[in-house]
Amino acid sequence: MANPLPLTDADGEVRELTADDFKHFRPATEVLPELFGAKLAAEMLSPKKLGRPRTDTPKIFTGIRLDAEVLDAFRATGRGWQTRINDALKEWLKEHAAG
Repeated sequence: MANPLPLTDADGEVRELTADDFKHFRPATEVLPELFGAKLAAEMLSPKKLGRPRTDTPKIFTGIRLDAEVLDAFRATGRGWQTRINDALKEWLKEHAAG
């Protein structure tokens, strides 16, 4: 194909791709290193880990009823308020440990 059709029109809309278009495509593993360098391409192509990282001491979901004023005060502290409740309860356990 000496003069291929552009993939987009004047408005930037992508035209319907043909079988001939697909013959010219190359895999990302070939193209990305040329465009971004080997290191960044490897990072872009590496599979991403989804979800939270695994821990040896996972937290357990539970429902707990708290006074509105307690909940409002912790929520007012912004992101991480649930962790701060957990930390406050751990501190209470340290201060009130039997023994």
